[in-house]
Amino acid sequence: MRNKLLVPALAAATLLLAVPASAATPTPGAPGAGDPYYPTYGNGGYRVSHYDLRLKYQPATDQLEGTATLLATATQDLSRFDLDFALDVSQVLVNGHPAKFAATGVQELEITPDRPLAKGSQATVVVQYSGVPSKVSRYGFTAWQRTPDGAVIADEAEAAWWWFPSNDHPSDKATFDVSVLVPDGTQAISNGVLTSQSSKLGWTRFNWRENKPQATYLATLAIGKFDITTGTSPSGIPVLNAYSPDLGDNADAARASVERTGELVDWLSGYFGPYPFSSAGGYVPNVPTHYALETQTRVFYSPRQFAGGANTSVVVHELAHQWYGDSVSLERWSDIWLNEGFASYAQWLWSEHEDEGTAQQLADYVYASHPADDPFWTVKPGDPGADNQFDAAVYDRGALTIQVLRNTIGDDAFFQLLKAWPTEHRYGNGTIAQFQALAERISGKKLDDLFRTWLYTPGKPALAAATKAHLATADTVTGAAAAPTAEPRSWQQIKAAQQH
Repeated sequence: MRNKLLVPALAAATLLLAVPASAATPTPGAPGAGDPYYPTYGNGGYRVSHYDLRLKYQPATDQLEGTATLLATATQDLSRFDLDFALDVSQVLVNGHPAKFAATGVQELEITPDRPLAKGSQATVVVQYSGVPSKVSRYGFTAWQRTPDGAVIADEAEAAWWWFPSNDHPSDKATFDVSVLVPDGTQAISNGVLTSQSSKLGWTRFNWRENKPQATYLATLAIGKFDITTGTSPSGIPVLNAYSPDLGDNADAARASVERTGELVDWLSGYFGPYPFSSAGGYVPNVPTHYALETQTRVFYSPRQFAGGANTSVVVHELAHQWYGDSVSLERWSDIWLNEGFASYAQWLWSEHEDEGTAQQLADYVYASHPADDPFWTVKPGDPGADNQFDAAVYDRGALTIQVLRNTIGDDAFFQLLKAWPTEHRYGNGTIAQFQALAERISGKKLDDLFRTWLYTPGKPALAAATKAHLATADTVTGAAAAPTAEPRSWQQIKAAQQH
């Protein structure tokens, strides 16, 4: 009897210690991450360190059932918080206690725990849900793609809402465990390493783990029938590739490209430093889209990427993202040049390696082939705006800027910089300003004018700036702008990687 009387007193004393009189009044977390390009994406008030996704999927009906467990840390005294999600939710638990929840806005799941979360405290959030993702539209589209034998999710800048609740912004990265139950004869592919596979009563479970921090849009899931190949790169990195059996005329060209993943990962390591993840690979499902996406460790390729034949250049582009975009992710979407400019420049290096046009020739071609009145020059790669985030200028003018940087600081400093960025920001995030600061530290040169002219100023840089950057720009007799140089042989394959 005395113990029963003491427990409430002890609990009250503990509560008084946990919530001092001076503690701030708990407030709701922001319904967005503060990104000006996507104001409603992501959320404030907490950070996620891990997602555990336990899913069941029926290809015949596109019915998805899931339980997501999120490990999160409150960054403020938190009365309420949001997750980004679009399917139907049946229950939410916070630290084991039922929480109130409601769908608000376009893709917000608003959660009110039964008690506030103290700043710095860790929380376990469990969300049980279900739905038919292909029938869910947000902002006028669905990122969930049905295939003849299943489904695929791979999209940028948003994909997570259709299959798991998340803090959907690249500034909040986390590790992932993805466990998927599908009918026997169907396969499930995700990021990282397949840790186990088992079958029971007509269903097969696939367990995948990505043990390095991953942005939510880089999480992928492919369900269907695949021909899977496994191996290692020459340096020993495990490689897993997968192909739908019904790719038609594009099947052989896809294999001839993607099967070189191990070779190309090792080649890129020579420029960017050690490969940052525990596995590599790609998959080619039967979808009608045109784009490829650098989903972490397991790149998504549309079959139409290979409609013109084998294209190792697009594989180089997506694998370069594993360093520039995946291991080091954007702090905000306006810094997209750090992803696409460098992945495109990797293609220029591959072109040079294959004797199909040097990086300098490609830079000269980009500069000369766009006249001053071309709208191409109106897009600022360093801050293109949400509508132009994947404009050709972000890729081409972005890569041109990198060649200008190389010519300005010299090869020794430049190639040191290419490795230093993914080393110093490994598994984190970065901004263009931080990259410029690193380039200045390594080179000993002030680069404000270069970055302002080539990344942030709309309009074609003047001949004087181009000449200073060592571009082939002018007739040495008349001083007039040079005619466009011959198109490098690699150009069409390079352009194919820009389909988004």
